[in-house]
Amino acid sequence: MDFWNLETLWFTLIAVLWLGYFFLEGFDFGVGTLLPFLSKDDVDRRVMINTIGPVWDANEVWLLVAGGAMFAAFPEWYATLFSGFYLALLLILLALIARGVAFEFRGKRDDARWRARWDQAIFWGSAIPALLWGVAFGSILRGTPIDASGEYVGTFFDLLHPYALLGGLMTLSLFTLHGAVFLTLKTEGEITDRARAYARRIWWPAAATTLGFLSWSYYTAATTGDRGIVPDFVPITALAAVLVVSWLLAEKLDGWAFLATGTAILLTMATIFLNLYPRVMVSSIDPDFSLTIFNASSTTYTLTIMSWVALIMTPVVIAYQAWSYWVFRKRVSRDQFVSAATVAGDEDAGEAEAGS
Repeated sequence: MDFWNLETLWFTLIAVLWLGYFFLEGFDFGVGTLLPFLSKDDVDRRVMINTIGPVWDANEVWLLVAGGAMFAAFPEWYATLFSGFYLALLLILLALIARGVAFEFRGKRDDARWRARWDQAIFWGSAIPALLWGVAFGSILRGTPIDASGEYVGTFFDLLHPYALLGGLMTLSLFTLHGAVFLTLKTEGEITDRARAYARRIWWPAAATTLGFLSWSYYTAATTGDRGIVPDFVPITALAAVLVVSWLLAEKLDGWAFLATGTAILLTMATIFLNLYPRVMVSSIDPDFSLTIFNASSTTYTLTIMSWVALIMTPVVIAYQAWSYWVFRKRVSRDQFVSAATVAGDEDAGEAEAGS
């Protein structure tokens, strides 16, 4: 198979964008999903939210760029995916909107019920996409009803195959584990210990669903003969990375544990893309109806122009995001918020005394 073509280049770039999105937004989703379980009071919740506050919106840029690249490089893929998966993607979009609004509006009023409602929005706005992204990509790999003209002819319920649902549980549990480990790196004090202990508890479902999904994927590829170009070490390393997380956390090697959860996410999603290649969507009606990087791509001229733009802009975007993470690298603690509240209270008391 000839890999030296623009179609393969853009399939690879789009895969990298999706992998970057899941790695970065994965711990965002994880922190949001853990919000009602790890926090004991409003200060804890403020600490958790502020660990991702400076970066969550930048992380979502990877999703926007991935979607834009799919639209420009493989319009047939984009059209079939967004029409067939319309309801699932709409739910994801609404969840992301509610989550973004909650981050901004949660602190606008000093009212417990007001904040509790927005905290629920953060939880559901994190858990729903974490689940549905796995369902979507599991459905893409398993196959969906696509006819000879490349159009999706199924319903929403055709996406709810047990394999796809397992994929959703895998991403939900992996992202939640990723978020818990992230909190051990970005917080101080009791909440750090709590996050580490909770990460060890949710390690079991993450390891089990990852093992189940990768094993099912391998079995399907072996029986059908459609394994794409997946080297055996990719899913094996993904599984090994998940399995070692519990030990790393027990040894308080939190940085290595975060690297392990990130590696598991990257290589598990890479397994899906490598299994797909050169297809972009598999037809469950007839393999010949599947969309590939060749019958779903834009013209060579379009891909050439896009390649030059990507060559110039991609390093700039990556450098900017790396810089933003460096700027906001410090840990967040309860003391920062308690001290701020004390200072504000003293200032209000001073003003009241001066006014009297």
